[in-house]
Amino acid sequence: MVLRSLRVLRAQAGASLSGLPAALATGSGLVLRSLSTDVFQNLALEDWIHDNVDLQSRNILLLWRNSSAVVVGRHQNPWQECDLRLMRRSGVPVARRRSGGGTVFHDPGNLNLTFFTSRKNYDRSRNLRVVTGALKALRPGINVQATDRFDILLDGHYKISGTAAKLGRTAAYHHCTLLCSANRRLLSSLLRPTCPGIHSNATASLPSPVQNLLDHDPSLTPDSILHQLAEQYLTEFGVRGGRVVPVQPADEQTFGGIDRSVAALRSWDWTHGRTPKFSVDTTLELTDRAGSEISTATVHLEVKGGRVERCELAVPPDWLPGGPCMELASLLVGARFCPSETAPIAAAFLRSKPRNAGEETRLGNLCENIVALM
Repeated sequence: MVLRSLRVLRAQAGASLSGLPAALATGSGLVLRSLSTDVFQNLALEDWIHDNVDLQSRNILLLWRNSSAVVVGRHQNPWQECDLRLMRRSGVPVARRRSGGGTVFHDPGNLNLTFFTSRKNYDRSRNLRVVTGALKALRPGINVQATDRFDILLDGHYKISGTAAKLGRTAAYHHCTLLCSANRRLLSSLLRPTCPGIHSNATASLPSPVQNLLDHDPSLTPDSILHQLAEQYLTEFGVRGGRVVPVQPADEQTFGGIDRSVAALRSWDWTHGRTPKFSVDTTLELTDRAGSEISTATVHLEVKGGRVERCELAVPPDWLPGGPCMELASLLVGARFCPSETAPIAAAFLRSKPRNAGEETRLGNLCENIVALM
């Protein structure tokens, strides 16, 4: 039975590889450029190459750019790393990649490079030499250096590139960003916690001062850098007559099964539900409809698997009676820690029982404050 299963797996792998372009199935080195700007498609393409291409005697560089998105590391907490409320209002998605590391902002001005090798040949220092070498080839004298943390600094101070990696049993990939002309204003506004009082053991990002290469030198455009990165990579890995091959991740005939991976990466259970357990302890400012009376409440939430595991509300009894507050807290337990699920619960709770106008208004304000934490 085991031998038969192995034969089936090999047959499936052979079938998937048979549909690849010749350039992807042969050669010792190759540069691919994704035609997609969808963050979920590009992340899925990384994993497809890692899982389906024989990297034991082949190196691949994938170049890709995304529309605006925030990408968190595999072991991070998106509520802690980014302002999910502002992102929802701005139409900016959050994605969780399958590698570790910190949170990054993506947009068309941020270049992404993924270096694929066998696990044996995995070498982040060599990969970053490709990046710094390309920049120095474009602008001799530019001061860019890789650090011990495998970041790249401009002028010894500004971070222009961060690193993360995935190490499989036999294959590996190392990916890094390169800030060329990113929207730094949007970057700084999105990369802040959704709410105060989050306590988590999730991997935390380390804030660093950043700068765009285009701000440093107007000739360092994304297109010129992409071209030089490809040239530098082919030179570094001794590939003669190499070229950049455009690929479309959404092409199911080439990348069989990638749609399932894209769907998994888009799912709430992956982007939010895979967050390590965390808690929220914060204070809410409460007002009535006229805003003439102000009070405060404290809230304690414990969230596991993206769902509320425990909820405690402490509201002054002269503001609201304790019974309705305890009932609201119990209704939130088990719900996803997100407005799309908690807001309907709160609305149904407010409709469930007749109350005087003042109490209804104050309960409504309490519900609004709780939903706003998410």
